[in-house]
Amino acid sequence: MTSQTPQSAPAPARPLRVLAAMSGGVDSAVAAARAAEAGHDVTGVHLALSANPQSFRTGARGCCTIEDSRDARRAADVIGIPFYVWDLAERFREDVVDDFVAEYEAGRTPNPCLRCNEKIKFAALLDKALALGFDAVATGHYAKVIEHPDGTRELHRASDMAKDQSYVLGVLDDRQLAHALFPLGDTVTTKDEIRAEAERRGLAVAKKPDSHDICFIADGDTQGFLADRLGRAEGDIVDESGDKVGTHEGAYGFTIGQRKGLRIGTPASDGKPRYVLDISPVNNTVTVGPVGSLDVTALTAIKPRWCGTAPSGPGTYTAQLRAHGGETTVTAELVDGTLEVSFEEPVRGVAPGQAIVLYDGTRVVGSATIATTTRAKTAAAQ
Repeated sequence: MTSQTPQSAPAPARPLRVLAAMSGGVDSAVAAARAAEAGHDVTGVHLALSANPQSFRTGARGCCTIEDSRDARRAADVIGIPFYVWDLAERFREDVVDDFVAEYEAGRTPNPCLRCNEKIKFAALLDKALALGFDAVATGHYAKVIEHPDGTRELHRASDMAKDQSYVLGVLDDRQLAHALFPLGDTVTTKDEIRAEAERRGLAVAKKPDSHDICFIADGDTQGFLADRLGRAEGDIVDESGDKVGTHEGAYGFTIGQRKGLRIGTPASDGKPRYVLDISPVNNTVTVGPVGSLDVTALTAIKPRWCGTAPSGPGTYTAQLRAHGGETTVTAELVDGTLEVSFEEPVRGVAPGQAIVLYDGTRVVGSATIATTTRAKTAAAQ
């Protein structure tokens, strides 16, 4: 299926009451400033997502520190909008952090950014905003919402594909899209230009580094974070024949497609690198093998969420499998609530727990959580 990219809807006939989520970074600050400049009645809010926030960020890692809160407040002062800090730490822990740990414990690879958008920014935050009389929540995501004359809305990729973040917004439904504003989505500019705009506006965050990795793991040590919560449990690393080639300290510390950090003492017979092919939490075993064994030809995905009407019958789409990954052509069909997907060409590094997001041109059709994969080499579900 293909579609033409529609033009953005004209500015609303009346100013909206907008709650701007301000992380303390440059993107959300510029988004709030643009919303205010467009004539909306904007209030800034910083979400306190950590029960014990550290004072300062670790370089460009993490977010949600006391420093970030202060940066957001200073930006709101410069823009000239009211500002509040809302404590959503308990909800964030339950819906995002605990879910993240549980998914890894089950041998899956979750994406906490999607879960945060679904459960926090466009559920907990949006619900509270609507209850207080706001019309919309604005964020610094690079994506855009298109409104048609009949009132229907679509989520589309950002104008600048290099910064597009529609993948992590693929969990938004009709109701959430109706109250979402992405002021940066129509901008075809570089990040340097966004920083230059921030500087022109007098925003001190203009040169602040972007956050990277998982926001609640500030030091970037995911394996250490999981070990602290799940404990260390030695298990076997085996090859495709079941022969033991090494040991590990917890199967949860691995992801499908991983090559580095395996610490395998026994070399492969062909001398080539080996990759993680399977993770079994039941017997705490990690299976490794050659890169060709990672080729996936099909998958099933559960818990679909549609950015509009659910598709009927099989269709051809493009799919994205990770936040910074490319597109691949697929055939997909919803069967008894499960999304069945076949790839035109085999893909690699596909893990249960990841999200698959379907696109029709630039339009986001919806997303689902990968449950099983079918490998080209074995032609059997993993």
